[in-house]
Amino acid sequence: MGNSKSGAVSKEILEDLKMNTKFTETELVQWYDNFKKQCPTGRITKPEFQAIYTKFFPDSDANTYAQHVFRSFDTNDDGTLDFKEYIIALHMTSTGKTTRKLEWAFSLFDVDKNGYITKNEVKEICAAIFKMIPQDEIDSLPDDENTPEKRADKLWNVFDKGESDRVTEGEFVQQVLDDENALRLIQYQKSPF
Repeated sequence: MGNSKSGAVSKEILEDLKMNTKFTETELVQWYDNFKKQCPTGRITKPEFQAIYTKFFPDSDANTYAQHVFRSFDTNDDGTLDFKEYIIALHMTSTGKTTRKLEWAFSLFDVDKNGYITKNEVKEICAAIFKMIPQDEIDSLPDDENTPEKRADKLWNVFDKGESDRVTEGEFVQQVLDDENALRLIQYQKSPF
């Protein structure tokens, strides 16, 4: 591919990733070597991604959510994740700024990729999130968010929109930044216990 330290990842991709992530060249080369070991073709398919992702949620059904996460990371819509998409996704979800993470979250909720979020899309993602929550944690949720529909309604109310209105990326990011409750509603964090 190119002539970087590892002789594997192209210099162009390496430079691009160094500029657009917080990873060093050494870290990127290490990530690439590991990526190539796990994915000799240089690409992760949706089923491979789902298999990896669901290992993080062994006590729940993370398949649907993993499909949405994969869709949001597959920026060129080719049905696979290449190394660059993988690293950008890793950066955005782990070390990126809050605003960047919320931009990614918007892309997760924007199921049809039309640049807007509808209440139906919010319901779809909330339903996928709910499949990952163990029953004992669902039982301890507040009454106004203990079903996917209630959680979606509560989140949609944050945006102060009507049933058939749409939310732009800017509105989404700003409203979630302004409302800690909304930030909690758009994700599932495993209980530490």
